[in-house]
Amino acid sequence: MKKESRFIIFLLILITLCIIVNLIETQTHTIRRIFDDFIYDNRNHYLPCKKLPTKEEVEKIISEHQEVIRDIEAVNPGLVGVEIDTATCQGKADIIFWYASHENRLEIEKIIGNETFFGIPYRLQNR
Repeated sequence: MKKESRFIIFLLILITLCIIVNLIETQTHTIRRIFDDFIYDNRNHYLPCKKLPTKEEVEKIISEHQEVIRDIEAVNPGLVGVEIDTATCQGKADIIFWYASHENRLEIEKIIGNETFFGIPYRLQNR
């Protein structure tokens, strides 16, 4: 087999692998999840705007669960907080829990104990 033929086959295999990885990543966000978790110590839900609840729905859940919010903020007072993010998706919202350390994140996850905060998607951000 000629050198040019082997190079073309190698390029075709490489392109095919790139396409497969891209298709898998757009569906599962595996690479982004690993990067967010291990590099940034964050957790995201990766939902598109159309799947997020309205700002009013998020505000209602936050107001109904103030005791849990206070428990989360007490993990590290002044260095742990809660925000409603309305800037990312017009007319939609989610919750951001921010914190100062990985230990704070683990405690927040333990308090929430679910993939959503009472049905509302949330993100964890190490600041």
